[in-house]
Amino acid sequence: MSSENSPSGLTIGELAERTGVSQPTLRTWESRHGSPRPRRLPGGHRRYGEQDVALVEEILRLRGSGLGLQSAIARASAARAEHEPSVFAGLRRRHPHLAPQVLTKQSLLALTRAIEDECCARAERPILFASFQRERYYQSSKARWDDLAGTAEQVVVFADFGKRPPVDGAAVMVPVPKDAPLRREWLLVCDAQDYPACVTGWELPGQDRLSDRERRFESLWTVDPVAVRDATRICVGLAQEFRPTADLVLGDRWAGMPSQASPDLRRALDLFNRIVGYLDMAPRRP
Repeated sequence: MSSENSPSGLTIGELAERTGVSQPTLRTWESRHGSPRPRRLPGGHRRYGEQDVALVEEILRLRGSGLGLQSAIARASAARAEHEPSVFAGLRRRHPHLAPQVLTKQSLLALTRAIEDECCARAERPILFASFQRERYYQSSKARWDDLAGTAEQVVVFADFGKRPPVDGAAVMVPVPKDAPLRREWLLVCDAQDYPACVTGWELPGQDRLSDRERRFESLWTVDPVAVRDATRICVGLAQEFRPTADLVLGDRWAGMPSQASPDLRRALDLFNRIVGYLDMAPRRP
């Protein structure tokens, strides 16, 4: 059985042997730049896949072309993220510790607006990505998003815009193809220095007879800085795929990877997830 198909994957020693990059260097890349990021076994041992071999080799190729280490890692990681067709699916694959839960649109909207309001109140000049599924949903919230854009470095909106999206100075509008998984996805990414947050979900099928606010989404949310940065990179890849001419603002401060979430933060996320689940199940007034 090959290492790729083995349940345990490649050890860090095997990755070092395959790529010619020493184990201490691989650990330094992970701690300082977040890449390559291994899967951890229950005992804490690192395990890698063939995609990590390709990633390290691409970093080495870019370094050989003259790029600095941080830029090479950022570009190789972003190129890898371009192949993710969905933010929800991408985060589930990259961060299996994130626990999804089924929420109604009403609960998902409340969670999303809480993140939006906090993001706006802190005025940290974030990059905001949002998927509205339908253009009419965005238009109904446009005044609110114009206000959010006033405190953001950039706002990027995904929806079923036509091939020539309307011109809107406050946001970059990205048309989502009819067959793209993002058409079924709810999304908000707030990538800020001190207040990163992301909430995403995909709409469950077979809900034609439900009222709009009772539509249900399999959802996950996080304030883990690394997961939020991964969501940003996936969004960038999708925006570049759907609208190659889009002028995206991605300065040096978005190139690296932030520190991993602490155990305390993860415990707080687990508790809040449970609270949100109970609130979603609570009876509502008609």
